Amino acid sequence: MERLVNAVTESFAFLQPYPYLTALIVIAVFLVLAKLVDIIFSRIIARIVARTSTRVDDHFIALLHRPIFMTVMSVGLFIATGIIDLEASLRGTVAAIIQTLLILVWVIFALRASALLLTAMSRQQRRFEFVQPTTAPLLRNAAAVLLFLAGVYAIMVAWGINVTGLVASAGIVGLALSFAAQDTLSNLFAGVAILADKPYRIGDVIIIDGGERGEVTHIGLRSTRLLTRDDVEISIPNSVMGNAKIINEAGGPPRRFRIRASVGVAYGSDIDTVMQILERIGQDQANVLSDPAPRVRFRQFGESSLDFDLLCWIDEPVKQGLVVHELNCEIYRKFAESGIQIPFPQRDLHLKEMPGRTDEAL
Repeated sequence: MERLVNAVTESFAFLQPYPYLTALIVIAVFLVLAKLVDIIFSRIIARIVARTSTRVDDHFIALLHRPIFMTVMSVGLFIATGIIDLEASLRGTVAAIIQTLLILVWVIFALRASALLLTAMSRQQRRFEFVQPTTAPLLRNAAAVLLFLAGVYAIMVAWGINVTGLVASAGIVGLALSFAAQDTLSNLFAGVAILADKPYRIGDVIIIDGGERGEVTHIGLRSTRLLTRDDVEISIPNSVMGNAKIINEAGGPPRRFRIRASVGVAYGSDIDTVMQILERIGQDQANVLSDPAPRVRFRQFGESSLDFDLLCWIDEPVKQGLVVHELNCEIYRKFAESGIQIPFPQRDLHLKEMPGRTDEAL
């Protein structure tokens, strides 16, 4: 900055006897320069970004032109105060005031720009899954706090205030708060990890190691909510979800889900007829996908039956109970029509007389 002041002073050497007039001329020159920069941003660059498909860059340029205008004007004010022969203390005060105003302008711009970007990211949840309607307010508040603290720190530095003691005190206070809110922080960090790692998403049907099964309806920074098939909502802390074994029935690239309807037929039944009937039942079901096609597997020779599995695929895991119910009902009807017997377990009881015993002894 001193080199710039010296360069400007040499350029206006003929006005050296009139420092205040030189300072006014410098302010006027930088005012015109700031206006030119404002015109470039508000018109030329704005026209260029207007050709893009998004409106975010248009609003960003609209927010940016004012801080740049104030920055150029602040440079002119710094040079003007350097040309005027002021006392060292007064010059430092004026410089601190200018720096404070400039810091406030840029902090306000950063707050508005961060809110603009977070809003735009929340509208594209498929691309930015971390920024969701539930997390956007927290991210916006976190950005505001960080920018506020950075602005306060910069202002203190501008006024020559020693911030070392304040930073140390803030660290001690933060350590104490972290111990006091240990559970809350563990849920918070686990929620951030879940949103970043994405083991499940809203709408997925999951099963955790505690046995709870339900559809994910909400992923917050403190807890995850599941809606069971009984329409009961379960709220589970994220610290538990982060350490739990989770089965995501809707996970993986395909969203389809395989179900099975198990049935046993009596020994002596025609297994080819059984498999044909089961395949036809799967193909005729409206909620069963045609690709992959339903298939039948002969699993084992049971104690009282020949055990078969009808394997079908559905588009949503939440339909599992309904489709299995429909398949079971249709299997029972078709088997009854075809005379295929579904056996039930039977036991034979053999009575033997104990040797050396008589009826009278009994």
